[in-house]
Amino acid sequence: MRRLNATMAACFGVCRLHTRGPERLVKLCQKTHLQVQRTLARAPVSGKVQALRGTVPQDASGHHQSFCTIQEERRERAERSVLISCPPKINEKKFLDYLSKHGDISNHFFYQSYGTYAVVEFSSRDTVALLKGSCSIPSVQHEAAVPFKSRLLSLKWTGSQSSLSTPRCCEHSPVPVNELIQELSRQESIDEQLRCLTEAYQLSEEDISLRFLVCSLLGDIAAAYFPECIIRPFGSTVNSFGKLGCDLDMFLDLDGIIGQKQSKGSGLSIEYQVKRGTSERTVTQSILSVVGECLDQFGPGCVGVQKILNARCPLVRFAHQPSGFQCDLTANNRVAMKSSELLFVYGKLDARVRHMVFAVRCWARVHGITSSIPGAWITNFSLTVLVLFFLQRREPAILPTLDQLRDLAGPSDKCIIEGNDCTIVSDLSKIKQESNTETLEKLLQEFFEFYGNFAFNRSSISIRRGQDQSKPEAAPLYIQNPFETSLNVSKNVNATQLERFVALCRESAWLFQEGEVLKRSARQSADLTPPWGLAALLLPSVAESAGVKGRRKRKREPASERIRTLLESLKSNGGVGSGKQSYAKPRQ
Repeated sequence: MRRLNATMAACFGVCRLHTRGPERLVKLCQKTHLQVQRTLARAPVSGKVQALRGTVPQDASGHHQSFCTIQEERRERAERSVLISCPPKINEKKFLDYLSKHGDISNHFFYQSYGTYAVVEFSSRDTVALLKGSCSIPSVQHEAAVPFKSRLLSLKWTGSQSSLSTPRCCEHSPVPVNELIQELSRQESIDEQLRCLTEAYQLSEEDISLRFLVCSLLGDIAAAYFPECIIRPFGSTVNSFGKLGCDLDMFLDLDGIIGQKQSKGSGLSIEYQVKRGTSERTVTQSILSVVGECLDQFGPGCVGVQKILNARCPLVRFAHQPSGFQCDLTANNRVAMKSSELLFVYGKLDARVRHMVFAVRCWARVHGITSSIPGAWITNFSLTVLVLFFLQRREPAILPTLDQLRDLAGPSDKCIIEGNDCTIVSDLSKIKQESNTETLEKLLQEFFEFYGNFAFNRSSISIRRGQDQSKPEAAPLYIQNPFETSLNVSKNVNATQLERFVALCRESAWLFQEGEVLKRSARQSADLTPPWGLAALLLPSVAESAGVKGRRKRKREPASERIRTLLESLKSNGGVGSGKQSYAKPRQ
């Protein structure tokens, strides 16, 4: 009851209490009830996880913690956690009482993947050792079990069945687009729609904890060959722009081994004997090949292991069934980690940044601009850079340039990776923000206008300087890599995919200018509210009006139906084609 009261108070605190009539008050209460249900459904069972997601953790003095500090704290928590496969129904109290006999539990939660699983975080790593000491290797009939003692465990229930129940599980995947559109349509403004979308799609605290735990579990396997290595997550897991269900990108960090220094003063030194390779790339390929083989042969829950060693960045790709994550493992990918930190800094400077990125990414995925399958389309990283560049170009600017972040850095922030200057300030309090108060609605509309008219044929995108520059090569879309400045992160994008992006930007900007998309229906029933605002921009009709075709081949209609549709189209348009050249021109 105390949690319910607190949640109700928080929901009322963020709602606008314009009670101009009893009908408005009823609608407000209905909306608050939905928010309460959503919050309680996502609340951790133990209640010890942060109530607000996407916020920057603070230290005891109230200062925002740095990116590296947050990652180390999450990694330390993962090392004193276990992942337990549970029966579909259990007695949660007895389950916790049994585990508590080994030591204090700091946090726990359940989720569904290929079965029911529990993540249990203990207050001490010694407790994990005690728990593992009470476990046994299972005996398997007609097969042989690999005797590997990991922190991935299975619970066998041998007690009474009468007191069992299904545990409450955390959400582990995003809501379907149709449900999202309905939820967005119930909001009172486009600004609230963007916040609602972020809340629905962003990684939960539980999901992030699970991702760090998976990295820790895989690190235990890699440590058989490299005892002091660390497997670290990067990308969407840590950059504050992760979406529920996104892949888990990791890299095998060997710098802790290589970077050890010899003591001086004795005139003597001693070093390890090591194998030698022809190049660093060859050594990386060998390491990933061995680790990939270990995951395939001995890693519990690791299936579909692929060793893609001849790629520009060698990697091992596999699925981790207990968590449900698709995983990519690279080695010593420090530039990618620095890029993750850069996005994290930008995401925390202004709340509008994350809302814009989530909205644009969702819009792009719905209309087939991006895809989870590698190909010639724009990636999420490229889209994010496009949003950051747009926000740097506002008057006044919402975000500083990368060069400005470098100039604010202190001596301890100095970072050179493979000859590239990757220095950025880690103390967010040093960054002085300009007073830009533009609404999310205005920013979203002008984002579409900006890129609907951008001179992609001659200009490139660079967030390092915050201004467009002449393209150094003839690629259709040139987005400069923030740190490896000689690289184009959108080199894979072909002219067709860029044209699809521009056409959809123009169509979306035209809908904003037309004004119909901005109007919310006056109907009182939330279930009957037609899509409007951002929700309207996610409808398939937007792509159809822009003349954008999907990548999938659709089943052809009968000839009679196509002829009838063509005649109706000619009649409604006065015999003139309906394709418009620019969003600023009226439809014919």
